[in-house]
Amino acid sequence: MNNTLNKTVLTVTFILLVISSIFSQPVKVACVGNSVTYGMGIENPDERYPAQLQVMLGNEYEVRNFGHSGATLLKNGYRPYWNLPEFKDAIDFKADIVIIHLGLNDTDPRAWARYRDEFVRDYLNLIDTFKHINPDAEVMISRMTPIFTGHSRFESSTRDWYWQVQDAIEVIARVGDVELIDLHTPLHKRPDLFPDNLHPTGDGAKIIAETVYGAITGDFGGLKPASIFTSGMVLQRNKPIKFWGSANTNETVEIDFNNSKISAAVNSYDEWEIEFPSMQAGGPYNVTFSSGDKIITMNDILIGDIWLCSGQSNMEFRLNQAATASEDIKNANLPEIRLFNMKPVAYTNNVAWDTETLDKINELKYFTETEWQRTTPETAKDFSAVAYHFGKSVQEETGVPVGLILNAVGGSPAEAWIDRYTLEHHPRLVGMFRNWKNNDYINPWCRERAGQNSELSENPLQRHPYHPSYLYEAGIQDITKLNITGVIWYQGESNEQNVELHETIFPTLVESWRSSWNEDLPFYYVQLSSMAVGRETWGHFRDSQRRLMYEIPNCGMAVSSDLGDSTDVHPREKKQVGERLARWALNKTYGLNEITPSGPMFHDFYVENETVWLSFEYAEGLKTSDGEPLRSFEVAEFPGLFYPATAEIEGNVIKVRSEKVNTPRYVRYGWSSYSDGNLVNIEGLPASTFSTEY
Repeated sequence: MNNTLNKTVLTVTFILLVISSIFSQPVKVACVGNSVTYGMGIENPDERYPAQLQVMLGNEYEVRNFGHSGATLLKNGYRPYWNLPEFKDAIDFKADIVIIHLGLNDTDPRAWARYRDEFVRDYLNLIDTFKHINPDAEVMISRMTPIFTGHSRFESSTRDWYWQVQDAIEVIARVGDVELIDLHTPLHKRPDLFPDNLHPTGDGAKIIAETVYGAITGDFGGLKPASIFTSGMVLQRNKPIKFWGSANTNETVEIDFNNSKISAAVNSYDEWEIEFPSMQAGGPYNVTFSSGDKIITMNDILIGDIWLCSGQSNMEFRLNQAATASEDIKNANLPEIRLFNMKPVAYTNNVAWDTETLDKINELKYFTETEWQRTTPETAKDFSAVAYHFGKSVQEETGVPVGLILNAVGGSPAEAWIDRYTLEHHPRLVGMFRNWKNNDYINPWCRERAGQNSELSENPLQRHPYHPSYLYEAGIQDITKLNITGVIWYQGESNEQNVELHETIFPTLVESWRSSWNEDLPFYYVQLSSMAVGRETWGHFRDSQRRLMYEIPNCGMAVSSDLGDSTDVHPREKKQVGERLARWALNKTYGLNEITPSGPMFHDFYVENETVWLSFEYAEGLKTSDGEPLRSFEVAEFPGLFYPATAEIEGNVIKVRSEKVNTPRYVRYGWSSYSDGNLVNIEGLPASTFSTEY
């Protein structure tokens, strides 16, 4: 009897569901916009973003494409959307959800330059029009998809007007009380998907569709803390402790940490962020993330100091390759030092990468997923030798737990580590994007190696880690919310070909990172070493790095020219380099004034009786490293016409003269690419290359 009743109930329920599905109307979605919405350049209509959105949403939705190429939002623009047949069709559709993506064409001189003051009002009017037709309609507007540097008007007008329009759209979302969909952020770092610098490919349209799908459904795949958070991590002491990640829209994320529970709602972009008060060094702690029925627990968390360790191959250079490897590795049981080793999916060796690797690089998946690890012989041997010795010195001196994040890439030029917005808006460096393969800004070796790695790619817009902004987007952007203590940097070999250009690039890089962290982070870097073969610019470059130290606030430079290898760009003496970087941090960041941060740094000079007298910073106990007379000093009467000189130490100053120069006006030291200079201070720290010419 009960079974018969149950079957009858199930049958009736099924019939009701069928009837409901027959008579229910799908949710109508109108995609309003310009050529990006229409799908300009995408031959297969099924790959245009509204068509892909339809597949993602399924039969419960009806998605229509009302995009028109060249449409402006401005009523007084050169092709107002208001006057186009797609506008009338969109109105007649009476959509339940309206997705608007307009504004790109309003950056045209015929539109924004003349009618910008009408933009906000016209956009609000468009929103109200759709709401008037269907008072229950949900209208969502979009931050514009990107316009890249190859656009013909980029530098003359579009770049600046584009961002003025973006700012206006932010205002419209607030005033109009409508949801704002961010189509810019996920695509701004994907220039490989924009063949003409304006219109995305089908894969780019897929990213748009996925973003709109998330905005409509709120489904972003559930709770996911940012990948920097794992068991064993270090969190920065004495600064607010931030956790962030993604989850489904309208969910609440709760974090249980240090006997406190704090929750936050997920915003419409799938993002959440929770901040705990600052803490002193200590641990271990546990943290639990929960949202809905999902719970994630991480343990063995220390509170201490985090240092970002970045640059190119000499920072990447592993502990097991260093001269002191055998002793270092066996003693690398340091539980208070934690390592986050961001290894690349492929090294930039002289090989062709396979298509799978090339695809990952385009998708910005260049660094493999990793976790925080305790420092043991096994984990340390594959970690940066310079970073390891830096962290070891800091931890031993301070007693504070240290976290080291390593994301160095062999051969990488400095411009690859600068964010795209900064480069796009720099009056000189914006040119680095143009025709990269034949661009005078770029080190020829970098171009050649990128070509070798990418030779199997069929994508004319294939990206490479050496491209401007790539490594920032792949390795820096996602960790900039993490509070850190500072940065150590070892790079320069891939920018040595143009000393003057590097004098613009390097300060811009420091500015880029400090802006990203919204903090004047300490930035300690390594001066180029010594090498004899084919490095004619290195004397100039080392001196330029020295001078930059006095131009960039809150930084310091570790000298390494005494540790060079005459035939190898990768000298193996890395322990001293890490320890010299640590001296800067201990002196300047940690306030341990008793620790001398550097070897002698040229300060000033005067000439008297055919002799040049030189004074230095950090000059206590001047001497030679080998007990021999001073070497590598030169003097000149005229710029560029130098002669070898004899030099003598008198207290904490040095006197220099040459029989070939009766009226000396300039002095330089350690200028050859492979320097044999032997001036050190009482700590045995070497003097920097310098010239009084500049």
